[in-house]
This record gives sequence, C-alpha cells and structure tokens, in this order.
Amino acid sequence: MTRDEGYLLDNRQQEAGRRFDAFSTLFDPTTFRHIERLGIGPGWRCWEVGAGGTSVVSWLAKKVGPTGKVLATDIDTTWQTSAARSPVEVRRHDVAADEPPTEGFDLVHARLVLVHVPDRERALESMLRALRPGGRLLVEDADPALQPLACPDEHGPAEELANRLRRGFRELLAERGADLSYGRRLPRLLREAGLQQVEADAYFPLASEACGALETATFQQIRESLVRGGQATDEEIDHHLADVATGTMDLATAPLISAWGRKRA
Repeated sequence: MTRDEGYLLDNRQQEAGRRFDAFSTLFDPTTFRHIERLGIGPGWRCWEVGAGGTSVVSWLAKKVGPTGKVLATDIDTTWQTSAARSPVEVRRHDVAADEPPTEGFDLVHARLVLVHVPDRERALESMLRALRPGGRLLVEDADPALQPLACPDEHGPAEELANRLRRGFRELLAERGADLSYGRRLPRLLREAGLQQVEADAYFPLASEACGALETATFQQIRESLVRGGQATDEEIDHHLADVATGTMDLATAPLISAWGRKRA
C-alpha cells in the first residue's frame, strides 16, 4: 500500500482484521495453489508485499523452513506483529515509494495490493527489481469492473439495494485512486516487463459464508465515508447489514485475477 491518508480500507481499523480473515478463507486456497505450482520449497527467500494479515506469511514460513526467509512488508504492520519470528522479518515499507529490498528473492507475491496503489507502475517495477534471476513473481488483484455486482442474481429488493451500495463502494474506491479494471491487465503487464512463462487465471467466489463476512466488515468499515459522500444513508446501510445477516443472500466478490511469470535467468 502507499502512504495515502485517503486510503479507504485502513489496516488500523477494527474491521480490517475481519476482512483479512474473510480474504484468507476466500482466497488462500487459490494463492497457495499457485505458489505450490511455482515450486516453493525449503530455503526459498520470499517477499510478501502489502502483507496485511498473517495467513499467507505464516504459510510461506512453513514452506521455506528455517533455512529460508519471508519478508513481510506493509505501510502499516499492525497485524504482522505476531508473525515476526524466524524465518519471518516484518518491515514497514511503501512498495511505490521506497527502494526495493536487496535480498534477491526467489518469490515476490502481492495480493489485493496494486489495485489500490496510485503509482502501480513504480510498485511493479520495485517488485521485479527485487527478484533474483530466475525468480518468480505472483501478482493477484481484483477487477471490480469485470464483475461489478454484489448480487449477480438481482431478484429482489435486498439484492437491488446490495448492488446499489456496491456501486457506491466502487465510486469511493475510484475517488481514492483505485484502478477498478487493473486485474485484467496483469498478464500483459508482466509480459511487457520482460517476464517469461506468463500465465493467469481468475477466481470468482459466489454465495459463501465468507462473502457475507467480508460484506459485513467492509460496509461497517466504510459506513461513514458512504454517508458523508452521499452514496448511502445510515438507514440503508443498516437495512443491508440486516439482509446480509439473514444468510440468504448470494453475495459475490470481484474476480481475483492471478498472474505469474519468471524473471529471465
């Protein structure tokens, strides 16, 4: 993340932990599958960019073992405190402003980070510079413009309200500098950066308990911004949260686009 005081989803807010838990449930299996496919093993040096929660960092630490290293960075490392033990190092770092680490990593990974970074080009360049020759880069980002609805099956008033509030959320993200169609460009950007063996896929969660948990935590976190910006009223948000709590809504997230490639040896 960047040092942007306008960042909508601040890690320091209480709801951030619940959002990290939901992301872990929704996306960790996809992330871990890709990293396994890239060949991770004992002794690997890994950089987790914009680490946020601890689930990916802890998993990487088990994979690389005592002879490896996992560097976890973010502009706010509040949630990484418990992970700061060997082989994990936690470091405050802005991927779009600070010089990249010089360790020469076997793997650099970022999930749901660059979509929020105004200077995405510089951030991606920093990640590439940190790779050793032959190292692997895995970037995973949302593409809200590709699938913009909270409820793709808009069959009633509750779903209509959910989709209207999701539009307000997207408006706030765009106002804060998020690129809502960034995910789909990742394969091309990795190829243009000179990576080899570039591939990508997409994962689209729909109708899970974790989607509901993420929706609740997100709208609790952005409530004040939505009301202040005129995208919703407190009453509408209360109504939506009550609808979500029934567990009967088929809530979706934006597709997660995962793209990966290898730096030339």
